This record gives sequence, structure tokens and C-alpha cells, in this order.
Amino acid sequence: MTRTIVSAHGITKAWWKGATVYQIYPSSFCDSNGDGVGDLGGITSKLDYLKDLGVDVVWLCPIFKSPQLDMGYDISDYKDVHAPYGSVADVDKLIAELHARGMKLVLDLVVNHSSDEHPWFIESKSSKDSPKRDWYIWRPAKYDSDGNRHPPNNWRASLGGGSVWEWDEGTQEYYLHYYVAEQPGEELFGLTRVAMAIEWTSLGVFPKYVRTKQPMLTAGHDLPGRAGHRPHGQVAGVWPQAWEMHKEVLSKYDVLTVGEFNQIDFTTMLKFVHPSRNELQMGFNFDHVNIGLSPSERYLIQPWELKELKAILARWQSFRETGAWHASYLENHDQPRSISRYANDSPEWRVASGKLLAMMHATMFGTLYVYQGQEIGMINLPNTWPLEEWKDVQTQNVVTAIFKAGIDVEAKTKLAYVKARDNARSPMQWSAEPGAGFSSAEPWMRIPDDHKVCNVASQLEDADSVLSFWRQIIKFRKDHEDDLVRLSFVIQADCQVYGNFTHLSPEDNEVFAYVRANSLLVALNFTDHQVAYQPPISVKGATLLKSTAPAAEACLEDTVVLSPYQGVVYQLTV
Repeated sequence: MTRTIVSAHGITKAWWKGATVYQIYPSSFCDSNGDGVGDLGGITSKLDYLKDLGVDVVWLCPIFKSPQLDMGYDISDYKDVHAPYGSVADVDKLIAELHARGMKLVLDLVVNHSSDEHPWFIESKSSKDSPKRDWYIWRPAKYDSDGNRHPPNNWRASLGGGSVWEWDEGTQEYYLHYYVAEQPGEELFGLTRVAMAIEWTSLGVFPKYVRTKQPMLTAGHDLPGRAGHRPHGQVAGVWPQAWEMHKEVLSKYDVLTVGEFNQIDFTTMLKFVHPSRNELQMGFNFDHVNIGLSPSERYLIQPWELKELKAILARWQSFRETGAWHASYLENHDQPRSISRYANDSPEWRVASGKLLAMMHATMFGTLYVYQGQEIGMINLPNTWPLEEWKDVQTQNVVTAIFKAGIDVEAKTKLAYVKARDNARSPMQWSAEPGAGFSSAEPWMRIPDDHKVCNVASQLEDADSVLSFWRQIIKFRKDHEDDLVRLSFVIQADCQVYGNFTHLSPEDNEVFAYVRANSLLVALNFTDHQVAYQPPISVKGATLLKSTAPAAEACLEDTVVLSPYQGVVYQLTV
């Protein structure tokens, strides 16, 4: 059961706040039946590996029945499992095996859109008088003075597509889709969705909402600029529906809930996740993963500075002071690999960078979310691969548009590949064998040659590997929490999880440094050269607790000497 003890900082303690959540992309994790596609049996076979890593909760990207036009986020049946992944019985087995190891399961509950093959949408488009007509978002056309038909407004779909509006000849109206045309946008929840959520939640799995948003839909409302990029997560229409889901389902179970919130500000996020509101427990903000993206070219990353990233992370760390909770992540199924994005993925510095980011990630405030392959330091795919090797519909659309534009094609294509979602979706690299130990058959997606040097098998017994460091830092996070809890809640209770965050040297473009719970100094060198960092606080008598580079321990007088991409944690005297 959830503990209700309140710490010295006014934050209620709960099991899910100190949890480590491991996200799995089912088609790419492990293939147990030799068809080239990952499945539930493969996931179940790796639970001991995840338990040994320190994982408490396994989160699966959508496993429901789907045409797979957007890799499972276009769901045609919420009550059945996509056949290549297995069956509902396989879900039951996975749950049982997780629970036997003291672990829990989270499923993606995709309530923002469905497949156009879902019976709900088929009925919705059957007639303007259909009882399910308002389950999706329909609007009449606009006509110009010459009688030419136009969409209701100029909003542009995500995934590099065209308009968000698709014409339905049968009922003579447009329906809204945020992504591909085969993913019509739902009006969220409703009693049928609530019943569906109850079915899954009662089995012992917890919901993770995808892209909680509901923009205002005034037919003539255009957005400024030629692109007309769609708004995200804006208005109050979502809040009562999130509250309804909490009232009808979530309040009846001791569950973990988290939502996605892209392009949403700090204050609006609070309206969804503050504990006084009874909606969601926490949310993923996108500010750090959107760094370097311009509104006009959101798929092409531009140069950015470390102090910009530090400012973003520090701002969201201050979420703690509001009494709300935070979801801490660096990678997921929609984002490139963090070493390639935030550090240095060259052969020389890749391992050091992986450990550096692991230390930063694990010493941040909030529930810890780790994405498959992050724990072994997987990096982005080669930008020299031809377009046919990139499977994601977004990558295909974006790069095809670059080809059509014919301007700086090579340079822009390589920039688009840096941000491509495919980078996180290639098969998990279990070994150096052909197929990377993922499958005995031809994998559904190409595996980079990099698997020969970066894989689980080679890192398991290597004390200096990224995987070994992740196991250590997760244990460090948990051990530090437990020791402090046993001593006193008043003395900075559970400092790694619950403790406050103080950002040091915000203008420093080489070192990210901060203090947790007034007692732990974290200093992280984001450069490929040695840095002598002088903290703006007293460090006299501090004790080194953890370092990413044991062969090059930092020296501490008034200065912390950090080797390239080294991170350290010091216990300050209080």
C-alpha cells in the first residue's frame, strides 16, 4: 500500500515516487518465437535481467491490436493484443511473473486517438446522426468565393504530414487527426473508455496516458504563419475528463499514472498533476527534448549550449517546491538516444558519456524512467543509412519533404536523422551475434553494426561498463534513500528521491552542478577536456560517494577536478 507519511518538505511518500520504471518498445525488445518481431514471451524471458538492473516497474508501449501504421499507437481494439506480440493469456503470464519478482506493469492507454479501423470510428463516420459521432472530432468545410472546399483551418499534422483535417466523402465533413490520417482524434474517455480502463487496471496493470490534450476547435481559427502548426495540450476541456477517469477508475486502485505534455508550460502542468486536483500523479514535460528545435523546423536540431539545458532541467526540478511530482526521463520511444543528443557518442567518449548521463538522471528529483538500451549506452543510428532503412512514418514524411524541397538536401537529411524516432526503435542489442541476440530470424528493422561493440552480454561482467554503472547508480539511489529514512524524516528524508534541488553556477557552459537535500553535491563535466570546477559553496571536509571514473578520482579542496565527461557525487558536511 502507498505510504502516507509526509516528509520534512511536505511531500507525501509513495512507492511509485522512489520507483525505477523501465520502458519497453515491444517490437524491438526480444523475439521469443523467431519471427523477427519482439513479443510478450521475449519480455517475460528478460525479467530477471530487469530485476537485477534494479527495475521496479515495466512500462510497455502499446501492445493492443493495431494496423501498425504508427507502430501501435493506432489501435483498432483496446481489449485485444496485437497478434505478433502474443495474446491476453501472455499478458496474464507476464503480470504473474512480474508480481512474483515484486515488480509491476504499466500499459500505454492511448486515449487521444484510435485507428480508423476501430469500430468506434467506423460507427462515428457512418452518419452525422450516429450515437458515436461526437466520439471523434468532426467539422464542416470552409468554401471560398469560387466554391472551392477547404479544411476548417490551417493546422498542420504532426509526423511531417499535411493538414490535420481529412475529408470524409460519406458524411461530407472533415475529421481531425493529429498524426496520420488513419489516426482520427478522439474526444477522450467517455464511459466506454472508462470501462475499458477498469478491465485492464483490475488485472494489475497501471495506465500511462498518451498526449493528454484537447485544443479549442473553432472552425475558422487559423494559427499564425504559413505552417499553421497545431497547438498542444491547451485548454480546460481535458481537466474534467482526467478527473472523471480518476474518479471512476484510478481512485479505486493503488496505481502509478503519468501523462505526456508537449509544449505545455509549468503552471498548466500543475493543473494536471498537483495532488490536490486528483487527476494524474505526474507528467512528462518536453522542454529538454525540444532543445534546439525551432517552431518552423521542428525536426532539424540546431546548436544549443549546456547552460540552456541546465536551465530547463533546473526549472522542472523546482516542481518539487509546489508539492507536485515529476517524471524524470532522458529517452523514450519518440526521442533520439541521450548520449547522441546531450553528450558525446564518439568511440572515445561514449562510455564516459553514458555514465555521466546516468549519474545526472539518477540524482534528479522525480520518478526515474529508463528506456530500453539506455542502460547499455545505445546511440543513434548511422546517418548514412538510406531512407528505406528508416521505418517510422514521421522520418519517411520529413525526409521525403526535404527531398521534394531540393534545398540543402544532404545536410538537412542528416539533421532530420539526428532527431528521428527510429533511433530509439531499433532492436535491443543483447549480444554481438548476428541478429544481436534479439532474434534468430531477420529482424523487422535493421540492426546497426554497433551491436558488435555495444551489447548486454559484453557488459554484464565488465565492472567498468555503462550497464554496470547503471546497476550501481540505481542501487546508490535506493540505498541512500533507505538509509536516510531509517535515521530521520527530519534530516533530509530520502534525499535522492525527495530532497530539494539547488542549482549551482547556472552560467557555466562546461559543468552542471547542483546540491540535493542540502547534503549531496553533484558535479558533471560535459566537455572532452579536464575541468577544474570551483563550487560557489563550501566543500571543506566533503566525502566522495560516487564517481563515474574510478581511475581518475576528483580532487577536492576548493576545487573539484573533473576528467572529460566525469561526474561525481560528494557528501557535504552539515
